[in-house]
Amino acid sequence: MEDLKQKTIRGGLARLCAQIADFLLRLGSLMVLARLLDPKDFGLVGMVTAFTGILNLFRDFGLSAAAVQRSTVSEEQSSTLFWINVLVGILLGLITLSMAPAIAAFYREPRLVSVTAALAAGFLFNSAGVQHSALLQRKMSFATLSVINTIGLIMGIGVAIVMAKAGYGYWALVTMALSTPLVITIGMWLATGWVPGRPHKGVGIRSMMHFGGALTLNGVVVYVATNLDKALLGRYWGVDAVGLYGRAYQLITIPTDNLNSAAGQVAFSALSRLQDNLVRTKSYFLKGYSLVLALTVPATIGCALFADDIVAVVLGQKWRAVGSIFRLLAPTILVFAIVNPLSWLLSSLGMVWRLLKMTLVIAPFMAIGYFVGLSYGPNGVALAYSTVMTIWLVPLVKWALRGTIIAPRDILRVLTPPLASSMVAGGVAYFIRIAYGQWLSPIPRLVLEALVLVTGYLIMLLFVSGERSFYIDLCRTLRSSSATKASKILSVENTGISTMEL
Repeated sequence: MEDLKQKTIRGGLARLCAQIADFLLRLGSLMVLARLLDPKDFGLVGMVTAFTGILNLFRDFGLSAAAVQRSTVSEEQSSTLFWINVLVGILLGLITLSMAPAIAAFYREPRLVSVTAALAAGFLFNSAGVQHSALLQRKMSFATLSVINTIGLIMGIGVAIVMAKAGYGYWALVTMALSTPLVITIGMWLATGWVPGRPHKGVGIRSMMHFGGALTLNGVVVYVATNLDKALLGRYWGVDAVGLYGRAYQLITIPTDNLNSAAGQVAFSALSRLQDNLVRTKSYFLKGYSLVLALTVPATIGCALFADDIVAVVLGQKWRAVGSIFRLLAPTILVFAIVNPLSWLLSSLGMVWRLLKMTLVIAPFMAIGYFVGLSYGPNGVALAYSTVMTIWLVPLVKWALRGTIIAPRDILRVLTPPLASSMVAGGVAYFIRIAYGQWLSPIPRLVLEALVLVTGYLIMLLFVSGERSFYIDLCRTLRSSSATKASKILSVENTGISTMEL
């Protein structure tokens, strides 16, 4: 069990470092591509992915998560799951091809036919590496996963920038969407060295299919609910509206997406190993939850207070209209930071059907909000989205935790220190902005705001809120883990030397 703790911390650190790199790469690519391409280029690709992205949720039918959640998985089961994934990938690619004319007709944009047809190949690229990724997750080889994903992203971004500079416009974005999963899948195969065998019948994958099916259906409903806004804006307000709203949405989801991706894989793998030990499950979950909140809550405050400077620095002056949309969407960072990690707990405990019920209840309210705000354009839709999610926050938390070992008071206890610290630090940073920011250009002003916010937040969190001991203990465990790993490596090397000497 101690080995699991050390693997979890090492894996979490590896994934966090990778997601920081991912964040910087995506942010850097967005800054470069936003200056090389026009809003229409982003809007064209966004129109297609609003439809085809939902099919991407079916590429593994939740079977990778089912394989990780199981205590044991046989070679026959892994091989069978691989071929199911490949078959699904081929079917999804064909469905996408058949949808191309309908998507172009819906938006009244003929160029979308070729864009949709090209993106269809991505389904096969993704599905061919799903089970290889699951094998690495079961082994908790998150450092390897992180390196592969980072390399894939670098390759995709590099190709996109070269093509954008060469004048290929939106095709640069299409190529990036295809090359990234292709490189990642190749890396997964090379890292695992696993070659799947033939598929088998009667190897006990029916229950895994039920688990994966619930997760997939939940993902589909979530995707529809969170992309209907873009589809409606594209239909009634045009390409420019989708481009502006899409960039604001992309900026606002970077903190939660990256952190939840980093922590989610590690937490799900670790909690799945502990599902029969509820006391340790509670301890592991709350510690991971505390770390996620500590990183995302100040990001929420920063985005809300300094939206205009963030947009000016990241996207450039021609995207100034994104600032108001970005600010209106800021509350969703906090909402998703609080709610999303609860899915780790429910999934690891096998309570995926509760997740689905929760999603089915809230999705219609999100859709109603979009329609109410649609007449006011991107700003109205953004305000409606944030309002609905904020209203539903407390009911969702209570529903998710009912009957589990975690209580709502545990969530409140973990949330209070970072939230209070962020609000105080944000107030100080905003005062500094008002007092001195008027004499600075956007880049140095944003640097000043960020430094004051982060410094004030750390002082409040570590010394005023009393969280210092938690992070000191975490660092000690990490050092102990690193020392243990180094000792094992040295022991193996010494054994090898002795054997050769004999």
